[in-house]
Amino acid sequence: MNSLEKYFKKIRNDFPILNQKINEKKLIYVDNSATSQKPKQVIKALTNYYETYNSNVHRGIHTLAEKSTKNYEEVRQIVGNLINSRKENIVFTKGTTDSLNLLSNGIKHLLKKGDEIVLSQMEHHANIVPWQEVAKKTGAKLKFIPINKDFELDIKEAKKLITKKTKIISLTHISNVLGTVNDIKLFAKLAKKNNALFFVDGAQSIQHQKLDIKKLDIDAFVFSSHKLYGPTGIGVLYAKKKVLDILEPKEFGGDMIDEVFFDYSTYAKPPLKFEAGTPNIADVIAFGEAIKYFEKIDIKKIEKYEKDLTAYFLKKFKTLRNYKLQGNFKTKNRAGVFSITHPKIHAHDLTTILDKEAIATRAGHHCAMPLMSVLDVSATTRVSLSFYNTKEEIDKIIEVLRKAEIIYEKGEFLV
Repeated sequence: MNSLEKYFKKIRNDFPILNQKINEKKLIYVDNSATSQKPKQVIKALTNYYETYNSNVHRGIHTLAEKSTKNYEEVRQIVGNLINSRKENIVFTKGTTDSLNLLSNGIKHLLKKGDEIVLSQMEHHANIVPWQEVAKKTGAKLKFIPINKDFELDIKEAKKLITKKTKIISLTHISNVLGTVNDIKLFAKLAKKNNALFFVDGAQSIQHQKLDIKKLDIDAFVFSSHKLYGPTGIGVLYAKKKVLDILEPKEFGGDMIDEVFFDYSTYAKPPLKFEAGTPNIADVIAFGEAIKYFEKIDIKKIEKYEKDLTAYFLKKFKTLRNYKLQGNFKTKNRAGVFSITHPKIHAHDLTTILDKEAIATRAGHHCAMPLMSVLDVSATTRVSLSFYNTKEEIDKIIEVLRKAEIIYEKGEFLV
């Protein structure tokens, strides 16, 4: 075991849930694309808020309210520092899906019949369905960049699809099915060349790499707290000022107003313009602690370690007989997300066998049904890694996958 492996093995102690047993076996949690586990610091922050200064924000002037507001607003700067943005460009939402709905609804008034919106075949439903609704209401046309034989976006086709008619390009940074890391800088250039707005779904990337939003030069970037070791119910919409200025709010009342009269109202400046009602205060504050924890670890170490884990999993997976990986075997431009299929064993059955061995994976279409149709599969079993996973856990996963074939061949498949 090298020094990096020892470092991250020690970090596991910060995550209480990883110490538990399921079916009398130690938990192996590899469903990180769905949600990450939470360190003690995050859990403590939630408890501390409710026990010591629970109060509403932006309204009261008593001691608890002022502390609550101060700690809440500090997180806006913490998020800004994480991605190299000003805090004024950070909007808190309920999650990535909510952020994408805010973007699509807020921009639809600028679209008309004949305009085009470019997505890709590897998008999560959250980055398809809102745009379908916008297309219905405006007459805009949706176009989808295809994937190639290497499970990557076909750049040649993308350059044909993105034209002067393109008003919006909205793409995932990392596929939650294939693990493919898309070339965001390239698409940012294509967008700028054609005077289109470029939005990025970062739900699967923010926790795996250091992102500098200014260098990427994208117009909007969205992600969720719960996949970055923070609580559920919190999301982020980063947007350039020019985007925030043209976006229309989708919810009204509470903090998003400036003045209200009987016959009209005026709205607050962004970001509060898009944050109606009492926010999810405790979880925002705990999200700030999650980011502090994440940054303290050192993202360069995380990137290196997770790349090593990815290479190790790919190497071990090649030793299996009949399984297929829905994704490539490259280690470059690839995250530790592995969608597995077997010609005879259904993904749900396979995931059930893994669960019997206390291995938590995800089975299904992963909210990417259009991509499943392209891959010609109904479902996959997904293994998705984090920095608290180990090579020993990967060995166990491979062992159980091998065991599943033996169970099937013996006809002992009822689990």
